[in-house]
Order: sequence, then structure tokens, then C-alpha cells
Amino acid sequence: MTQGVSITSDLALANRLADAAGNAIRPLFRAAFAHEAKDDASPVTEADRAAEAAMRRLLGAEAPRDGIIGEEYGAERPDAARQWVLDPIDGTVSFMAGRPIFGTLIALLQDGWPILGIIDQPISGERWVGALGRPTLFGGQPARTRTCRALADATLATTGPQYFADHDAEHFMALAAQTAHKRLIFGGDCYNYGLLASGHVDLVVEAGLKLHDFAALVPIVEGAGGTMCDWNGDPLNADSAKDGGGHVIALGDPARLEDVIEGLACHH
Repeated sequence: MTQGVSITSDLALANRLADAAGNAIRPLFRAAFAHEAKDDASPVTEADRAAEAAMRRLLGAEAPRDGIIGEEYGAERPDAARQWVLDPIDGTVSFMAGRPIFGTLIALLQDGWPILGIIDQPISGERWVGALGRPTLFGGQPARTRTCRALADATLATTGPQYFADHDAEHFMALAAQTAHKRLIFGGDCYNYGLLASGHVDLVVEAGLKLHDFAALVPIVEGAGGTMCDWNGDPLNADSAKDGGGHVIALGDPARLEDVIEGLACHH
């Protein structure tokens, strides 16, 4: 099977996975739902679990040899060359607060590298779809990042200062001081990366992300003309989240990458 035919069928499956997750999530949005704290104190709801279970059922039926790495139910077939990476609700805090800026993240890794990604916002019906070697689509139309002439013009987003370890927060604030700081955005999780792919935000910088938080974002941002890497400028893959790092830069205009890395002044 050629790569083109394969990626087309993979994309069709990924879109069905997003549909299945959305169908599980929508009835529980701004409704009464059960929730609890996980071991790391982050919240999990019955919507997270129902959405991931729905996606796993579909993968079990349609791609039984592929591996699965899910936020809520762990890994299956971890040695498979192809791995589906699922985050049923990225932005559970937003979901619980009734803010429709969370998203379902679906990625396909080949030998540890992200080759396909979806961000789906099931309440607004917004979906970004990216795949290696293809233009990113938003609502079925090509999405493009925007140019950014200087770091001082950049709109910078991050989920929140509370997610940075001490020294990471200092690096982030050093960078933020060089951007258009009156336009600094807090909150948004994966939604910020979709907005970046569509040319509304210039830069997203985060730390402590896990594979399921960023794998789907890479093909989306890069297929829209942007770049994603760690704080040292290295490409992101399954190893990027190890050792508790998970340092991620998403940049709409790759021409600003050196400025961003310099702004972070990282010496990891």
C-alpha cells in the first residue's frame, strides 16, 4: 500500500475517532457529570473516560494491530510501529468550567514520529486536521499561519503560569517581556495551537507536556506553515516528553525561531 493511500484511510479513521469522541462529550458539556482528581491532582471526568473508551472501541475494530497510547487508559501494544495517541479532553479544566476551548486530540505516530493529527472542538464544531506532506485543513479548507515581522509584534499564548516549574517560568517570562505583552493569552490548551495554525496567534510556549498533549499538534502546525520543536530547537517525537521535560514551542512564522530560542535563553 502506498503512503498516499494509507494516509487517506488513516485520516478517514481519525475523523471517525473524533466524531465518536464528540458524541460522547457533547451530552455532558455544561451538564451534571462525575469527576475526580487523578494522582497528579489534575481532574478527570466521565466525559474524558467515555470519549477515550469510544475511540478505543473503534480502533479495536478497525486497526487491531496498531498500538494505542491514551491519557486515561494507558498503552496497548506499545511495541507496534504505528501508535494512535489519544487525549479525549485536552483542557479538562475548561470543559468543567463550561468553556468551549478544550479539544479532543488524536495523533498517529510512525516509529515515534507524529504523521497525522486532529484537534476537534466538539461544541463549536471546529476541527483542524494535519498530515505529513499535506496542507492542514480547518473546516475542510486550508489553514495558514501568519507572518510575524518581529518578536515584539508576536501574540504569545500558554495554558497558564502554574504549569511551569520555577526556572521554566523565569525563561517564559523573559520571552514574554519581548513579545507584544499586552496581547499575552493565558488559557486555551490545544485550542491555542489551532488558532496559531489558522493565523490568529503567533507563538505558543509550554513546558511539562506529555506525548498525548502535543503529538497531534505537530502535523497541524507544520502543515499550516509553522514549526514545532522543543526549547532547544529539536523536533518533537515520542522521546520529547521523557525526563519530565515536555518543553514545546509552536511558532507560526519559522523565521522567528532563533529569536524565540534566544528569548527563552535555555541552557537545558
